[in-house]
Amino acid sequence: MPGSPLLGWAAPLLVALFGGILRFVRLGEPRAVVFDETYYMKDAYSLLVHGVERSMLGDAEDPVADRRILAGNLDVFRECAQQTDCASFVAHPPLGKWMIAAGEWLFGMTPFGWRFAAALAGTLSILVMARVARRMTRSTLLGCLAGLLLALDGLHLVLSRTALLDVFLMFWVLAGFACLVADRDWARGRLTAWYAASPVTGRGPRLGTRPWRLAAGVCLGAACAVKWSGIFFLLAFAVLSVMWDMGARRAIGLRRPYRGAWAYDVPGAAGALALAPAAAYLLSWTGWFATAGGWGRDWERATSSGPLFFVFDSLRSWVRYQLDVLGYHSGLEEYHPYMSEPWQWPVLLRPVSFHFPADLPPSACGADRCAQAVLGVGTPALWYGSLLALVALVAWYVATRDWRAGAVLLAFAAGWLPWFYYAVADNRTMYLFYMIPVVPFMVLAVVLAAGLLLGRADAPPGRRAFGAAVVGAFALVVLVNYGWLHPVLTAETITHAQWSTRMLFSSWVTSAPR
Repeated sequence: MPGSPLLGWAAPLLVALFGGILRFVRLGEPRAVVFDETYYMKDAYSLLVHGVERSMLGDAEDPVADRRILAGNLDVFRECAQQTDCASFVAHPPLGKWMIAAGEWLFGMTPFGWRFAAALAGTLSILVMARVARRMTRSTLLGCLAGLLLALDGLHLVLSRTALLDVFLMFWVLAGFACLVADRDWARGRLTAWYAASPVTGRGPRLGTRPWRLAAGVCLGAACAVKWSGIFFLLAFAVLSVMWDMGARRAIGLRRPYRGAWAYDVPGAAGALALAPAAAYLLSWTGWFATAGGWGRDWERATSSGPLFFVFDSLRSWVRYQLDVLGYHSGLEEYHPYMSEPWQWPVLLRPVSFHFPADLPPSACGADRCAQAVLGVGTPALWYGSLLALVALVAWYVATRDWRAGAVLLAFAAGWLPWFYYAVADNRTMYLFYMIPVVPFMVLAVVLAAGLLLGRADAPPGRRAFGAAVVGAFALVVLVNYGWLHPVLTAETITHAQWSTRMLFSSWVTSAPR
């Protein structure tokens, strides 16, 4: 890596600090249960108290129960604990809710408490973004640009300030990708050292234990343990890692590079990117295995005939539970006013209104009508710019087969294209924020395109100046666009007219609020 290692860490940390300020300031606002927080913050608290998700007294969406929780009255949970059957069927694995629970344990059952882990994951993802972009471009400047652009994305900001699962999915996917990029450098370093000391023959060497690839498998298993859609990235990145190994062996001139990869690299990849993710996923269910109150647990039967039967019957019950969840997702067709289709997501045709109270008094903003909104939408300048960058990456990859362009395009495809199947085959209820795991790769597309515009360090000064002007102007436009949207991303109280001017399309709202 060129440049100063100190600067390579200090500059991304400063960018992450900036992003963290945007995410943590007024994190407890709005003081309300926002969108699907009504499910996840309650499930997280139940995990904290019982080790499994258990039903609260009454309907989980009951606004009266939400108001009691906001007032600090947690009887809705204690009352359920006194009932005989409080097991709750949940549609997602538990890791993301355990992460939310950590914030509730630290800061209490408050909006700040249940949003803390999301804000932390969002902030850390900015640091990871800057570091992985720096590694891919060998430029601290471009790495910091990547972190800054991610910090200024509206959808990333909203999900970092809301107790939903998707920001945790995004974090673990990005972390897994970053580990694989580090593993690529590590493996090529080992091959280069072997090449310098040995004749180039046969299939090449064994590379031994690869800690970065193992770490990638754990991270991608954690992504699956937040939401099942992490499996799309796991499969795509496993193929990508093996292709990188084959390319590395071919690049040093081995006579049988593919045989070497199949013999020496693929078995290790199977362990790191199949067994390790499976273990991480299973480990996230520890609370369900260790307690008696989970859905479908059948604890009395499992403990009736000795430890061997306990393990067998527990696994049988757990597999049945996973099949029940699969059936639930396959039939998820309930209408929602802010649902959207995958082809609408990249152009931001239908964002999600997370919060818009209808009872604000005129005194709240000094006008006849006031608004306080949390709109789950990306920063348009960044998203539309990323579409152009992705097109440029397609042309770049076709012309040069550059690994960076191929990796970004594959990751984008893995996070977006599978949803077309569910839209066509299942008519499934889907939302714009399902795109959040690919937002880092949209940012990487922009940064790689920026690198092409800037050129190499030895490029003509005029070329460098023109590229710097274009890239700087784009970053400034994204910053201004984000600043314009900021009030409707963070529940600032503004006039209705100010809110209305920020709605780019009429499809951004179901109807004009009264």
